[in-house]
Amino acid sequence: MIVADFIERFEAYCPPSLAEEGDPIGLQIGDRNAVVKKILVTLDVRPQVVAEAIAAGVDLIFAKHPLIFRPAKTITTDNPQTKMYLDLIQHQIAVYVAHTNLDIVPNGLNDWFCEALEIQETDYLTPTHTKKFYKLQTFVPASHTTILRDALANVGAGVLGAYQGCAFTSAGTGYFTPNVEAKPFSGTKNQPSAVPEEKLEVSFPEELLAMVVETVWQHHPYEEPVLDIFLDEGKRENYGLGRVGNLATPIPLADFIQRVKKTFAVPTVKVIANDPQQMVQRIAICGGSGEKFYPDAIRQHADVYITGDVYYHTAHDMEALGLTVIDPGHYIESFCKEKLVRLFNSWQLEKEEDLTIVASKVNTNPFSFQ
Repeated sequence: MIVADFIERFEAYCPPSLAEEGDPIGLQIGDRNAVVKKILVTLDVRPQVVAEAIAAGVDLIFAKHPLIFRPAKTITTDNPQTKMYLDLIQHQIAVYVAHTNLDIVPNGLNDWFCEALEIQETDYLTPTHTKKFYKLQTFVPASHTTILRDALANVGAGVLGAYQGCAFTSAGTGYFTPNVEAKPFSGTKNQPSAVPEEKLEVSFPEELLAMVVETVWQHHPYEEPVLDIFLDEGKRENYGLGRVGNLATPIPLADFIQRVKKTFAVPTVKVIANDPQQMVQRIAICGGSGEKFYPDAIRQHADVYITGDVYYHTAHDMEALGLTVIDPGHYIESFCKEKLVRLFNSWQLEKEEDLTIVASKVNTNPFSFQ
């Protein structure tokens, strides 16, 4: 496997298009054509993590938080933060980042939180994206339908849920008259022609539009293929940050707080609650720093909102509006490490690849509990 192979597989599961605008994701350091035999999964890329990767002979670091969040004005060995960039380059360790796209994607971090906390019947907390779908219709000589259909499937068109290569064909006859300048695949110049054709129809997401058009031009035998592309009004996919859902039955807030602490292995949490004795059932959660989304938790009638890094004055606003909030800190996102290792290993088993994938053992939480 090379770096580009891994990126292609990951981005098929977690597209970069889901990330919030301006989010620095993707390959931040490294060679896309470098061979990968060992991957280290981490929440943060810190000097201690880089040292761990070097000692373990890692070829690729997969991180949830960007290595380069803001432009570096200098890259020198004087600053441990920038020295690690040089260490990564010197040891030819690539770094790939999935940030808000991993928060948003179905079966991503916020869904893993809900699963661990037994939150069911979930929906998005804050809508972010609506993916549009288009439908292609083109007319192909029957002898080339399978060739074009397979080529379109290979670039990702025709995926419907768990089904790939979905398409529809219907038989008909194509009529045309090539002029003297034409180079027809079939027929004779200046002579009317009638050719058995099939109308090929396939659906695809908007990000594949350019690739689908290019594929048709590459694999269609006609000099001037007909492409009808229109918006598929019956198919859209909605995405969003955070999740909101329900516990199976209402439970006391105190019991739910204990569940949060146990699930995320934190000794303490910050709580905003006007009624510490309340029963709770509808839960909203957004990993990381999600305080700005608290109005969505209220709008979605959440009894409790779980998120990190709640600001003092924002907490006053939450309290005034009667929203109960649990702040277990930003570091609960480290929950993703073991989940990603299992996910990547499941992909490896599908292709029988010889790849070692490990979770970082470094605790990158800058805060301690005294």
